Amino acid sequence: MNIREIDAPLMKQAFLAGAQGLEAKKEWINELNVFPVPDGDTGTNMTMTIMAAAKEVAALEKPTMETLARAISSGSLRGARGNSGVILSQLFRGFTKEIKTQNTVDVPALSRAFVRGTETAYKAVMKPKEGTILTVAKGMADKAVEMAEKTVDVEEFAREVIAYGDLILSQTPEMLPVLKQAGVVDSGGQGLMQVVKGALEGLLGKTVDWSAKQAEKAPDSMGAGSQAMPEDVDVSELDTSDIRYGYCTEFIINIENAYDDKKEQEFKAYLESIGDSLVVVSDDDVVKVHVHTNDPGLAIQRALTFGSLSRMKIDNMREEHQERLIQNSEKLAKEQKAAAQAKENAPRKEAAAEKDQESPKPYGFIAVSIGEGMGEIFRGIGADYLIEGGQTMNPSTEDMLNAVAQVHADRIFILPNNKNIILAAEQAKYLVEDKEIIVVPSKTVPQGITALINFIPELSVEENLKTMTEEMGRIKTGQITYAVRSTQIDGMEIHQGDIMGIGDQGMLAVGASIERTAIDTLKAMVDDDSELISIYYGSDVKPEEAERVFAMAQEACPDCEIELHDGGQPIYYYLMSVE
Repeated sequence: MNIREIDAPLMKQAFLAGAQGLEAKKEWINELNVFPVPDGDTGTNMTMTIMAAAKEVAALEKPTMETLARAISSGSLRGARGNSGVILSQLFRGFTKEIKTQNTVDVPALSRAFVRGTETAYKAVMKPKEGTILTVAKGMADKAVEMAEKTVDVEEFAREVIAYGDLILSQTPEMLPVLKQAGVVDSGGQGLMQVVKGALEGLLGKTVDWSAKQAEKAPDSMGAGSQAMPEDVDVSELDTSDIRYGYCTEFIINIENAYDDKKEQEFKAYLESIGDSLVVVSDDDVVKVHVHTNDPGLAIQRALTFGSLSRMKIDNMREEHQERLIQNSEKLAKEQKAAAQAKENAPRKEAAAEKDQESPKPYGFIAVSIGEGMGEIFRGIGADYLIEGGQTMNPSTEDMLNAVAQVHADRIFILPNNKNIILAAEQAKYLVEDKEIIVVPSKTVPQGITALINFIPELSVEENLKTMTEEMGRIKTGQITYAVRSTQIDGMEIHQGDIMGIGDQGMLAVGASIERTAIDTLKAMVDDDSELISIYYGSDVKPEEAERVFAMAQEACPDCEIELHDGGQPIYYYLMSVE
């Protein structure tokens, strides 16, 4: 087959086949993770990222290269999860910027698109590391430039680029010792190769029946205080009549008419005249809108002058407000064991909520959390909004944007609490225009707790970020979980089913017993300067088992103060911090 040009319908077919190629190998890619922990990581994150774009691409009945590029770029940007997903979205973003003005794409255009995609992805990563997905992308871009001088046949071009990508991927263990030690290639690079190989199959005729496919659901987000309603709390007198704007209105505008900076400012001014809590996020030809208003129809009518609308969502805020008051009351009932006291305090909660609606707070806090116990801890120390996520399900950039829209504050600190979520938070930061977003680079939940505790309202944003970062840098974190496969890491032989103690820099302990491995891990973390140990037990640990570990820790570390908390986190039997 001699293909010299790719039109929009064929490019659509190639992209969907590429998405299917990745999805089909998702679990295999997950198993390439260096640490054999039982969480969906690289394969899951990359698949959910590309599926967010694939849903938009599949919906295009008569695609042009411009509408196709917009769907791929905006869909993957908002759906990006984890570091690998964010990097994949940036590769797509650069690639589509190069092709969106073309009616058809030939080999030279593909070559330029590969290069631009790689350059865009490298710029998105603060400290690019070789031996990763970036290295594989760069290798293919270099080969693409070379092949553009040798052939005009797209199939020949693609096969040579893929072969070279596979070669670079095979060399990643020599670039990153941790990969070589674990006996695997880079999982992100492998994921990228599955996308490109699937796309080639699409170019050669493979079609995907997308009507039968369903993208995986995103993790739920929780507002601070989200609880079930207790049966003994009377909410009949909770007043919701004073909410100024009754409908939370959200939608996405697919720009089809003139929409420049002046039009955007006029649009924002109009929305502000009919509501509040305004968020307008623009990305190329897609605009995400959030506004509280008494007449959603007015906002929708004005938005339709710029283009078609999608992902429309209108919620009755008076009902939500009542639910929120119920939730606050339930929390009080739980803490004080008295429905009467919860009812007595509800009006004060209502007054505070109404005050927040009138004027934004100077500071707000969003934390990624895992488990109800951890959520309660974050709420207790000041988190305004929780995103349920962590290791087992990395939240997307859009999850971050939705959370930002829910926090009524001028400046919002985001605590990712996982190194694999920081890039998605940074990506959201640059999409938010009406609020100042500060990403605190917390890599673990204990780091996030320490960072939030050390926030001082009287200090500036810069001073607080410096203090929070310094204080969480003093925290050592240990995680106790089980191995899903056999491997060798940090000189330790690990067999499937073993209990592992993982520290900030690598493996600390391996054993057959959860309790013994937890104590061995703790001993490896504690030194002469250690003063405080915090132990958070997970959903699979019984309280009496946690108390036993607590007693063993007191015996093993007699010079340290030790705290025990019900974290309720999944996957990890224990999370431990030492400071």
